[in-house]
Formats: sequence, C-alpha cells, structure tokens
Amino acid sequence: MKKLIAITLCSFVSAAAFAALPPLTPEAQEAATLAKAKAAYGDRVGAFKLCQAQNKVADQFRVSGTPAPAACVAPPPFIAPVAAAPATK
Repeated sequence: MKKLIAITLCSFVSAAAFAALPPLTPEAQEAATLAKAKAAYGDRVGAFKLCQAQNKVADQFRVSGTPAPAACVAPPPFIAPVAAAPATK
C-alpha cells in the first residue's frame, strides 16, 4: 500500500514538473531582455573594477624593471536593447 501511494505521489509531482508554462507576453519578454542586458552590463562593470583592483595590487608588489600590468578597458555606457519590430505580412 505504501509503495502504491509513493508511486502515485511521484507521478503527480513529475507531471507537475513537466507541465509547460504559457508563452511570455511581449511586454514580459521585453522586460526579461532588458533585465538580461542590465545583468550583462553589470558583469562587465564588475570585471572592469576587478581589473583595476588587481592592477593596483600588482603595482604595489611589482619589482622595478618588470612590465606593468595590462591596462583595463572601461565598458561603454549602458544602452538598452532595441525592441524587435513586429512582423508585418
């Protein structure tokens, strides 16, 4: 009896896990695209700041006569992605 209940419960859980979500509305898709772009830009800014911090520490411990660390490239200002134009027939 316990096995039957466990199998039934597992089948309901797996059916719920494989249920398909409805497609996103265009507004939600645009918001998701903007959030993804902002996150990617934040990652680039973070990498730039990390590069600057690493160069500062490397300069403190650099022995004279050795080359300076590579210069950090600043990310360009954030530009929101352009929404795709609706397809016309």
